[in-house]
Amino acid sequence: MSDYQFDLIVIGVGSGGMVAADAAPKMGIKAALVERARVGGDCLWTGCVPSKALIASAKAAHAMRNGADFGLPNAAPEIDTAAVFSRVRRIQQEIAATDDNPAKYIEAGVEVVYGEAKLLDGHTVLAGDRRLTARFILLATGSRPAAPQIAGIDDVGYLTSETLFEEERASKSLLVVGGGPIAIEMAQAHHRLGAEVTVLQRADRILERDEPELADKLLALLRSEGISVELNVMLDRAEHTAAGRTLHGRVNGEPRAWSAEQILVAAGRKPNIEKLGLDAAGIQTGPRGIVVDEHLRTTCESVYACGDVAGRFLFTHSAAAEATVAMRNMFFPGSKTAPELIPWATFTEPELAHVGMTSDEARRKIGSAVKVFRWSFAHNDRARTEQATQGEMIVVTDGKFRVLGAHILAPAAGELIGQWTLAIEKQHRLTPDFGNIVQVYPTLSTAFSQLAGEATYAQLQRPFLQIVRKAYGRFRN
Repeated sequence: MSDYQFDLIVIGVGSGGMVAADAAPKMGIKAALVERARVGGDCLWTGCVPSKALIASAKAAHAMRNGADFGLPNAAPEIDTAAVFSRVRRIQQEIAATDDNPAKYIEAGVEVVYGEAKLLDGHTVLAGDRRLTARFILLATGSRPAAPQIAGIDDVGYLTSETLFEEERASKSLLVVGGGPIAIEMAQAHHRLGAEVTVLQRADRILERDEPELADKLLALLRSEGISVELNVMLDRAEHTAAGRTLHGRVNGEPRAWSAEQILVAAGRKPNIEKLGLDAAGIQTGPRGIVVDEHLRTTCESVYACGDVAGRFLFTHSAAAEATVAMRNMFFPGSKTAPELIPWATFTEPELAHVGMTSDEARRKIGSAVKVFRWSFAHNDRARTEQATQGEMIVVTDGKFRVLGAHILAPAAGELIGQWTLAIEKQHRLTPDFGNIVQVYPTLSTAFSQLAGEATYAQLQRPFLQIVRKAYGRFRN
C-alpha cells in the first residue's frame, strides 16, 4: 500500500462519493476526492433537494386554494414563482455550506481535487493536471438526463432536470415529456404554482415500475387537479410556432400537436462514463452503465463503481448504500453484497411508494400462490382528519403470508414504506407478524395493523370456525 499516494480515490462527489468521503477517515483510509464541478452532485443541485423544495411551495399554494376542506376560506394565492425559485436556491446554498461543504472533508483529512478525471490504469487517475495513485478507485460519477430523440428539439430548446432550476421563474405553460417520477412530480408542482401543464407519455400508463393499480389512481387524481396527461404518445418533431414551443406527434396513430412556453424533457437518464478512460483500465460497460459484480467490483479488480453510473438503481439512497458496500469489499474483501431490495417513492401529493415485487411480478415468479391484500385510507382515522382518504395500500405475499412487496399511495408514503422494507428483508409475514405490532393511534401506520387484521380474518375464518365447531362439539359431549 505504501507504493500508492492514497488508499482510495473517489471520482465524483455526489451522494455515493460523499458517503465514501465521510467513511474513509473513520476507517483509517487515506482518501482523495476528485470532482469536476460542485460537491453535492445531482441530489443537491439538480435533483432531490431543489425538486422537493419546489414541491413544498406548490403544496402550500394548493392548500391555500382548498382551505374549505379544513373549514377555512379558500384563498387564491398571488404566486411569484421568482420568489419560489429563489427559496429553492437558498435551501441549496444552506446545505452546500453545511452538510455538503467540502471543507468538512478536508478538515477530516480527505484531499479534495477539482478537475476532470481520467483513468490511466487500475490504480492511476489523471485529475486535471495532477497524477494520483491509489490502491483502490471508486467510480461515483452519476448520470445525466438522456437527450430526446425528437427532430428539431435542439433548435427549439428545452429544459431538463439539470437546467430547470437555473431558471429565474417557472414557465406559465409547460409540456412535460415523460411519465416517470421526475416528470410527474414536476408536472404537479408546476401546475399547483399556476402553470398550464400537459404531460406527454409514450407508454400506456405513468410510473411504469410501480404497482399499476396505484399508478392509475394517482393518474386520476392528477387529472382531477386539471393536469392534462396524454398516454401512448409518439413524438415526431418540434418547432417554434405562434403558440410557442410546439411538439408534433401521434396519439394512438392520430396526428396531434401541443404548444407551451417551455418544454421539460424527463424521459430517461444516461450514465456519465464517456470521459473516464475506462478502456485503459479494462473496465467493461453495458447499456445501463459500468458492469459490476455482486460486490460492486468492475472488471478491473482494483476499481469499484456505485450509484447511477453502475446502472442498478437510480436513486440517491441506493447510491449511498452502494458506496458503503463497495468500501467494505475493498478493505474487507467479500464481506458484503450489493443491496437488491431498494424502496423508492414518487413525491407527488399523495406520494406513491414502492418496495419489492408488484402483484404482476410476484405472479410471474411464484404463480397462483400469490396473495394480494388491499386497504383503503378511507378507513383510516388520521387520513380522514387530514382530508387524505384517496390513497390505498397494497401488500403482496406468498402462500405463507411472507411479504414480497408493498405499495402505498398516501401522504408521507415514503416515510411509511420503511416498515415494509424491513419486513421483506427479514421475511416477516403479514399475518401474524404485522397483526401483532402495535401502531400509534391515530397515525397512517394504523393501516398496517388494519390490513393485517383483515387478511387474518379473511384467510383464517373458515379453518378457524371449523376448529371452533370441533372443539365445541367435544365440549358438549
